[in-house]
Amino acid sequence: MSSDFRKRVLLADPRGFCAGVDRAVAAVERALERHGPPVYVRKEIVHNRSVVERLRASGVVFVEEVDDLPEGALVIFSAHGVSPDVRAAAAARGLRTIDATCPLVTKVHNEAKRFARDDYDILLVGHTGHEEVEGTAGEAPRHVQLVDGPDSVDRLHVRDERKVVWLSQTTLSVDETLETVRRLRRRFPDLADPPSDDICYATQNRQVAVKALAPHCDLVLVVGSPNSSNSVRLVEVARDAGAGAARLIDTARAMDPTWLDGVWTVGLTSGASVPEVLVRDVLILLGEYGFDDVHTVTTASETLVFAAPRELREL
Repeated sequence: MSSDFRKRVLLADPRGFCAGVDRAVAAVERALERHGPPVYVRKEIVHNRSVVERLRASGVVFVEEVDDLPEGALVIFSAHGVSPDVRAAAAARGLRTIDATCPLVTKVHNEAKRFARDDYDILLVGHTGHEEVEGTAGEAPRHVQLVDGPDSVDRLHVRDERKVVWLSQTTLSVDETLETVRRLRRRFPDLADPPSDDICYATQNRQVAVKALAPHCDLVLVVGSPNSSNSVRLVEVARDAGAGAARLIDTARAMDPTWLDGVWTVGLTSGASVPEVLVRDVLILLGEYGFDDVHTVTTASETLVFAAPRELREL
């Protein structure tokens, strides 16, 4: 905790939009420019309420399933990816599609298909009901079992303990995932690893930045929506790393001023689907309460950029 008595903010860097989110949001904006509204998106393009509301106001229509769309409509698949069944349903309705799946999610899909072809049992570490997990599992439903945290390991059953591999959702807590894998390896000593790390670079980088500032903070604020897995994980990481308290807020309006009672150092970060303007709004509000001494805590530099979806490049 802070040892001096000047109110300050420790601002995490990196934070906010990752390359996959930037690509997905830009894909929707470009589709609107080229085709005009309505442009349909299956599920939320990214898990952030402010982004979704802004796009909806521009003429984007968010639907739960492609069955809800008129035949021949233009639909964008979200950054979280979809299963082959969803793609087949879209084709059956003659829908025009733009695939905004994050390339790092696509990598996990390809791993699942590869290991299924080799007849492995695939243990997918992730959260029940998350869209990314549903899409990945859908690539090989007869081979995939979901592992939702360390406590679920003992309930698993595999056909051949010599042919077992683990994969993971890209937005998990690094530490919890490592603990889950340790439990898996104790149960299945021949467990194979994915060819490369499945938890995405941005998720890891944001967690490392929070770990660096949390021990010095009386309160850590994470800007992000409740359905954003990586944002929720940042709150957990901050608490585990020694923050006095950690809270998730969608926007500055969600901050309760009483949280600042007795607080001298506030840590501030945002999930990978959060636009920077929302962080700036929180900084302005904190400044009104005397937290105008802002120090950036930088732990990594991010330069990765993904190309636009193929369907937009071809146009």
